[in-house]
Order: sequence, then C-alpha cells, then structure tokens
Amino acid sequence: MTPFPVLRKLLLAATVVLAGAAQAASQPAAQPAAQPAAQPAAQPAAQPAAQPAAQPTIQPAAQPISQPAAAAAAASQAPPSLASAAAMAPIPSPGAHVTDQVGMLTPAQRTALESVLAEYERRTGSQIAIVLLASTAPDPIEHYSIRVADAWKVGRKGIDDGVLIVVAKNNPASLRRLRIEAGRGVQGTLTDAQSKRILQDTIAPHFRQNDYYGGLAAGVAAITSLLDQEHFAAPKPKAMEAADMAENSWPFLLVAVIIMAVLLRSRGGGGPGLRHSRGDWSDAGGVVLGALIGNALGRAGRGGVFSGGGGFSDGGGGGGDGLSGGGGSFDGGGASGDW
Repeated sequence: MTPFPVLRKLLLAATVVLAGAAQAASQPAAQPAAQPAAQPAAQPAAQPAAQPAAQPTIQPAAQPISQPAAAAAAASQAPPSLASAAAMAPIPSPGAHVTDQVGMLTPAQRTALESVLAEYERRTGSQIAIVLLASTAPDPIEHYSIRVADAWKVGRKGIDDGVLIVVAKNNPASLRRLRIEAGRGVQGTLTDAQSKRILQDTIAPHFRQNDYYGGLAAGVAAITSLLDQEHFAAPKPKAMEAADMAENSWPFLLVAVIIMAVLLRSRGGGGPGLRHSRGDWSDAGGVVLGALIGNALGRAGRGGVFSGGGGFSDGGGGGGDGLSGGGGSFDGGGASGDW
C-alpha cells in the first residue's frame, strides 16, 4: 500500500475537523442556562385588618315592674327610716287585746280569746296583744310589728313583759304573714328560736286548715307557758284590788235596790204629817241610793274588766278602755313566718 491513500484520508479527516471548528466559531457563544428569576422575598402573610373594638352587647330594656311589687321589694330592703317616707299601713288604736280588722275570727271567738288574755294580764301583769290585718305593705311584717309594739308599749315599764302577735292575712311571701314580737324582758324564755318554733309548729298547721282561732289559741297557750317560767313581779296591788272591786260591786247595787223598795213602800201610808216626814226621808234615801249606785259603778269602771272588748291598762294590770300599754319596750326580738 502506498502512503498516498492514507495521507488522503488524514487530510480529509483534518479538513472535516477544521470545517467543524470554523462552523462552531461562527456560532455565538452559548448563553448559560437561564436561572429562574429570583423570587421576591416572601412577603409576610398579610395580617387581617384589625377588627374594631367589640361593641358592648346592648341589653334589652328592663321590663317595668308593677308598682305594688316594686314598693314591696323596696320596702323589704330599705330600713324603717327610709320606708317611713312611703305610705305605711296605719297602726290601729290599742282598744283591746285582740284587734281583728279582717274578720278572721267570729265575734264569739274574739270574745273568748279576749277573755283569756285579759285574765292572764290580771293574774300575772304580763300583756299579750294580737293584731289581725289584711296587709302590712309596703312594710315587711317585722317593721310593722315593731311600730305597733312601740306605739302601744305592750307590757310593763321596767319589766318589758309584753308580747305582740301580728297576722297579715294577704301579705305576699316576701313580706311574710306571721310575726311574734317579744319584749326585752321575755327573751330569756321566749327566744327567737322558740318564737319560730311556735309559729311553724303550733300556729301555722291550724292556719293551713283555715282554723285561725285554733292556731291563735294554741299559740297563746305556748307563749304563756314560757312566760310563766320567767317568774315576773306580781301585778301592782291596786290593779288586783280594782279587779276585786269590780267583782264585788254588785252587792252594793243589791243593797241599793232593797233600800229603794223600802222607801217606796214607806211612802204609801200614814197621815199628812207622817207622809211629809216620810217624803223627807225618801228624799234623803234617794241621795244615799244615788251615792251607793255611783260608788258601785265607779268601782266597776276602775276595775280590770274590759268593756266592749277591753283595752290595755296603764299600769300593766287591770283593764282600761282605750288606754295604751304599761310602757314596755322592744328591740326586734322574735320571729317571722308564714303558713
């Protein structure tokens, strides 16, 4: 083989290489791979726009309260000095031991209860009063009862042995319907707890059966049994003497009637002179008779008998018509309840 064919091949290869190099040189330089554009720095997550400050919830307008309920609610929270600014339930006159303004007792029942309380006062000097009324509104029963006790001064001054029972038949539950007001001197035995027990266990069961007389009679019996344990001072002698005078006044009336009968009979006979003399004696007898009757009636009027239902005596002993109590004082001791 001659070297020419090989040389020809080499030259051909070199030509091809040179041609490729020239073609490559004529092309623009390859651009580097385009990098993705830098993403802008992530913006912080947009915060939601600040919500305006929450408006306070609007409460619905309060419904108006009925005037009686509002008055009762205000009175139950207000002290007596503030409650006095409103119209208060009137205090009855202390004309008797039992004051029934609403007919809870029959006349016979009221008279029987009055007799028991009058006799207890005559025997011991201690006073127990009962007030029955429709309502104490706007006062709660505690405020009303202390007003009555202070006005009537139930019990004897210095001994303070009075007790007041108040029943407000139509009071709402917030004002309560039963109350025992205990004087200062009886709170050693008639404690607040005992008063509450008498209301709940003795009086209320009868009242729930509409047996008002039975409840009051049982309550009075329970109270007097406790007061008897105190051994209070005996009634003033003049009070007992007045009661005895009232009981002993009828013999004077009997003697007066006999004298009158004798004088009338003596005027029926005899001559003119004798009739004139007897007429003089008759006139004199009439004076004596009037004195005897007046003395007897005066004794009865000063005695311990309650006329027309009775009243409290001024000294805590016997009875006097329309008089207040004997000066007893109270400090709010006692208890309230319902039935």
